[in-house]
Parts: sequence; C-alpha cells; structure tokens
Amino acid sequence: MLIGAHVSPAGGPANAVQRGVERGCHSIQIFNQNPRAWKPRVYSDEEVADFHEAMKASEVDAVLIHAVYLLNCASEDEEIRDKSLTALTAALQAGDALGAVGVVLHPGSALKGTVEPAIERAAETIAEALKESENCALHLEDTAGAGGTLGRSFEELASLIEQAGGGKRLAVCLDSCHLYASGYDIATAEGLGAVIDEFDSIVGLDRLASLHFNDSATPLGSNVDRHAPPGEGHLGREGCAAFLSEPRFEGMPVILEGPGIDGKGIVPEDIALAHQMRDEGRAAR
Repeated sequence: MLIGAHVSPAGGPANAVQRGVERGCHSIQIFNQNPRAWKPRVYSDEEVADFHEAMKASEVDAVLIHAVYLLNCASEDEEIRDKSLTALTAALQAGDALGAVGVVLHPGSALKGTVEPAIERAAETIAEALKESENCALHLEDTAGAGGTLGRSFEELASLIEQAGGGKRLAVCLDSCHLYASGYDIATAEGLGAVIDEFDSIVGLDRLASLHFNDSATPLGSNVDRHAPPGEGHLGREGCAAFLSEPRFEGMPVILEGPGIDGKGIVPEDIALAHQMRDEGRAAR
C-alpha cells in the first residue's frame, strides 16, 4: 500500500515530488492545472524531465492526477461539456507525460436532470477524451451522492465504464468518505469486506486502481461529502484502520486529501498516523 497525500505542484511537478518527500509519502496526487480556472496547463519538456529525475531520486513510487472540480462531463450545456473534454484530455496527456498511475475524475452530475441520460453524456465525453490521449488510465471516483452526482453507487460506476467502451484504461478510485456517506457501511473490517465483495461482483476488482483515504464528518448515508481528520469522524479509528489494512488494497496508491490532524493540509504526522492505523488494522485481522 503506497500511502501518500495530495500536494501542490506549484513551481512545476518536480516540486510536488519534493513536497511528497517532506511528508513521508510513497504516492502523491496533484492537480495538473489551476483548480479554479478552465485553462489547461501543458508541462514543458524540461518540467517533465525534472519530474522524472525527482521521482528517481525519491521514495515516491506513484503519482495520480486529479482532474479539476470544474469539470462536468455529464452537463446538458454543450459548452461546459466541450470545456470538460478539453480539460480532461489535457489531464490524460499530462498523465502520459509524467507516467501517472491514472487521472482521477468525478464523473459529473445530472444536476436537476435525469440520471440515465447524464450517464450517457458523461460516458460519451470520457470515451472521446480517451481517444485523444494515449496510455494514461482514467480512474472514475465514487461520489457521496449529493444532488445528481454520478458514481454514487457501484451500479452507476459499472454503467459509466460499460457505456464509455469498457476499455482497459477505465478504472475506479474508491474514496472512504464517499463510500460511507453514500450508504456503504465500511466502519468495520467485516463491513468493508462485504462492501468490497459487492464491488467485485458489480464492477470487478480488476477495475480498482487507487484509493482516497478520508474520514467522514457526516453519518452513514448522509450523502454529504465532508471530510474529518483521520480517526476523528464517523469512520473512527477502527474504520480507518480497517480501510488501510484491507488485504485487497495492497500495492495501490492511497491518497490522504485532508484535513489532517491540524485541521488543515496533510503533514508528516498524518502520514505517520496512517501507517500506524494500517498496522493496527493488520494486527486486528
């Protein structure tokens, strides 16, 4: 299990590697462009070379790119879908250049519309972005279920993958907070095991490629995406330890997004705590 954090790539992606090293990360996640702007960021050849050199000199083994939250591949607004396609394609191309494990994407939202047509629109946009990039995988992230967000159930994730073509580059990123908020009870090792069995039967474990580790500030089935510091939310110490020690997650990048123990970003103590909770979970199995 490659425990790491979402870090800033300010000043170039090589700096993100250094920020990961400073926190004791074995994986990192970055935005490839300003998360508040539509303009894609294209890395220069020098920036890409510096990134690879930094990775070689570090203990960071994996990088994920998180597509910015502005994207809505399911929008009924054609202009928004076009902008989403451009940004998603740029993220996948950045992933190709950096050798990323994958680009993590919130699949989109039907907003006040009907879910099935929204899934069709999102899948079409996703398929087009994959055609316009080469190798980088796309990890569809499960959602907490507020409003018309897509991916709030394993069935929706499976439908998105199927309608987007079902290719090998399509994968899933499971977020512990989102799972719990959308009604999947993973607060114990037994509950988590049953949920992952269900995921396997509906989506397939071969599609699971990355993880977000966040505690939930809201109760089971709340459909509210609000993170709590690890071990201090409704998952609690036991649920966090169970998530971090699930045997079927071995070898995957696990990203802490925050808040950390200081209520802000992830610091070295958060990474150390995650390792401690992983060991506790293993000992309890």
